[in-house]
Amino acid sequence: MTRLRTAIRYAALTAGLAIVAGPFLWTLLGSFKTDAEIRREPPTFLPLRWIADNYTSLLERMDVVTATFNSAVVAGVVVASNLLFCSLVAYALTKLDFGAGRLVFGLVLLQMMVPAIVLLIPQFVTVASLGLADTYAGIVLPGLVTPLGVFLMRQFMGEIPDEIVHAARVDGAGEFRIFFRVVLPLCKPVLATLGLITFMASWNNFIWPAVVAQHEDMYTLPVALANLSTRETAHYGVLLAGVIVVITPVLLLFVLLQRYFVQGVATAGLK
Repeated sequence: MTRLRTAIRYAALTAGLAIVAGPFLWTLLGSFKTDAEIRREPPTFLPLRWIADNYTSLLERMDVVTATFNSAVVAGVVVASNLLFCSLVAYALTKLDFGAGRLVFGLVLLQMMVPAIVLLIPQFVTVASLGLADTYAGIVLPGLVTPLGVFLMRQFMGEIPDEIVHAARVDGAGEFRIFFRVVLPLCKPVLATLGLITFMASWNNFIWPAVVAQHEDMYTLPVALANLSTRETAHYGVLLAGVIVVITPVLLLFVLLQRYFVQGVATAGLK
């Protein structure tokens, strides 16, 4: 009976893996097929003839280098700012005698319930009024601090014993020194989790960069790929190659930080 349950469990996990990984594998394999083979009936899973022309055509038809640089700059700034500012807010909410802490945390939770699309127009009006449209600053400004980041960091820092902070204060350490030298090193798992989540959200973000960026030299990868798709609707292989280029950095980062991601979610987000 135990073996039967184990077999059923593994069969269910295998089926789930196929459902989740199937579209990605089809996209990856499709990027090495000709357009004629992609349209073939019945479809093929493995390419009949492996080609790399789709990636070559992608480099010729889309400025991949500029779009990748723009995505890297935006994602890097957003990740760094969230790691710093969300941690500072969480430290103030959990380790300082902050009378309005409950109110501030309640506002953070309320912000998490507001759909991002609702804030699109007010944010664009604000950015345009500041003269930041079509700039890196305009693209990164709404994502510098996120409610989810504050929530994760607050949940994790709340589990750090207050005695550690009190001991550092007795030794004469200031609040910033305690934050950077005592508390922050203990937050590596949740920092990795927040960094990965923020990177994925920023790297894959399409709507906001598409609204703010008005010239191709400011397009991020998702925006540049969407712009390419409007011109190359018949070249499915090229578009599939573009999809692989967009999602590969996210997958590599997840593989590198998978252990910290699971640990951070288990110790922070689920408490």
